[in-house]
Amino acid sequence: MAGPLSGYRIIDCTQMISGPMATMMLADQGAEVIKVESPRGGDLTRALGGAARGLAPIFATTNRNKKSVAVNLKDPRGVELIGQLVTGADVFVQNLRPGKAEDMGLSEQRLRALKPDLIYVSINGFGESGPYSHKRAYDPVIQALSGLASIQADGETGRPRMFRLIVPDKVTALTAAQAITAALLERERSLKGQHVRLSMLDAVIAFMWPEGMARYTFIGPDIKASKPRDTRDLIFETRDGFITVGAVSDREWQGLIRALSKPEWLDDDRFKSPAGRVKHADARLELTASVLVGNTSDYWIRRLEAEQVPCAPILSREEIIEDPQVAANALIEESEHPSAGRMRQTRPAARFERTPSTNRLQAPLLGEHTDEVLSGLGMTPTDLTKLRQAGVIG
Repeated sequence: MAGPLSGYRIIDCTQMISGPMATMMLADQGAEVIKVESPRGGDLTRALGGAARGLAPIFATTNRNKKSVAVNLKDPRGVELIGQLVTGADVFVQNLRPGKAEDMGLSEQRLRALKPDLIYVSINGFGESGPYSHKRAYDPVIQALSGLASIQADGETGRPRMFRLIVPDKVTALTAAQAITAALLERERSLKGQHVRLSMLDAVIAFMWPEGMARYTFIGPDIKASKPRDTRDLIFETRDGFITVGAVSDREWQGLIRALSKPEWLDDDRFKSPAGRVKHADARLELTASVLVGNTSDYWIRRLEAEQVPCAPILSREEIIEDPQVAANALIEESEHPSAGRMRQTRPAARFERTPSTNRLQAPLLGEHTDEVLSGLGMTPTDLTKLRQAGVIG
C-alpha cells in the first residue's frame, strides 16, 4: 500500500541535516525523492563516521527511502540534467547560501520556466537578506543566535550551554516538511506553484517562542521584564539513579504529597495554588529532591504512578532500545543494509491508517541510481558512458 505522498517527485539538492531530514520525512510518506550529490564525495554527512561500515549512521537515517544521483553541478551539462529532472518533478529543494543557486543556474526563475507549477524550496541559515545572510550556518551558530544556548545557561555560573542534539537542524527539517506538504495541498487547489523560503534562525526562534520568550510576548507599560529565574530542572536523584516528576494541577500536587508521605506540605501557604508553586519553585523542588533521594527509582515510580503523578525514570540510550513502551509502539526496526550490514532505526513516527509510511529503501550508495534515473530521461547506455567519461555524472 502506497504512502500518502505517493506519486509526488522531489528533486533534493540539499546536504547535511535540515534539508535531507525534511525530504526523508516526505520520502517516508511515499514521495519519490531523488537526491542529487556531487560525484566527489557526495553529501558531507557520508564522511561523518561509519568508516567501519562504509556508511555514516547519520547519513543512513536521514537519507533512507531516496535514490542517489551523482551529478557534477559545476558543469553546465550537469545543471542541464537537473533541469530535465525538474520537468517531471513536483518539488525542488536546495539549502545553498543565498545567491548560490542562481550562480549555479538553478534559480527559481529558470526552473519555473521548465515547470510552471513547481514548488521551489529554499532553506538557508539566516534569511535571504540582512547582515548574516551570507554567513555559513551550522547548528551551534543558530543555537547561539536564537537564544537556545542562553536558555540552557548554567544556573550557578550563567555560562551558556549548547544542546547536545542538533535541535536547530531538526526543527528546521520538521518545519520544512510541513511547509512543503502545505504548498503541495495549496497547489492542488490553485494549480499554481510557489516559492517556499525558510531560514533555520526563523524556524528555531518561532519554535522556542511560546515559553522561551513568554516574558517578552506582551507589550505595554504594565509589563515588567524581570530577570529569568534560575530554577533547577526536573531531574531528581534517587538512591540508585535519577527520575523526573512534575505536578502542575492541584490534583497532581496532592498526589505527589501522598506519594512522598508529606501531608504537612498541604498546609504550606507557598504551595496552595499553581501560581504559588511556580513562584516558589526553588523551595518546592528542593523539598521534593530531599525526599526522593531516600529511596530507589523503582520504589518512587510505583508510588507516583499509583497516584497518577507524571513521572519517568531517566533512561540511558541503551535502555531506550529495550524500553517496554518503545517496544509496544514497534518504533525501532532492524534491517539489513546491503553494504553496511545489520542496522536499527526508527520507523516513521506518524501512522497513517490507509496509506502507511514505511522504510522502503535503505540509504543509497553515492550515485547508486544515476543510471536508473537518467535512463528515465531517455538516455542510452552510450549517452551515460560519455557523460561519465566527461566527469558530468558519477
